[in-house]
Amino acid sequence: MAMPTDLTIYLDDRPGKVAAVGEALGSADVNIEGGFALVVGGQGIMHALVEDPEAAAQALRDADFEVRDAQEVVVLDLEDRPGELGRLARRVADAGVNLQVFYLATATRVVLGADDIEALRHAVQ
Repeated sequence: MAMPTDLTIYLDDRPGKVAAVGEALGSADVNIEGGFALVVGGQGIMHALVEDPEAAAQALRDADFEVRDAQEVVVLDLEDRPGELGRLARRVADAGVNLQVFYLATATRVVLGADDIEALRHAVQ
């Protein structure tokens, strides 16, 4: 069974790069279940949630993208109401887990990555 994985992809800060990532993954029949992109210091960084990280990384490399990291993550259903993220993040923090990744995915799910994935899983049970 595939594990949900967050890929960190580095992009040039130019028009069409996010589109090219989507096209490369789509051509490889890899679904993007969540993600975000931002520019920091002139460097584009994109995170993409995928179920098949090997196929996704290969498709991206074939399209000349740099995949710098593939991190197993926890994906949870999250109620769509004020304060839910705070409550969830407080449980994680109180368990001593440092979040490294947070973003929303399709169907109001939250994606969490941490330096200690097992402690994170335990904290959110």
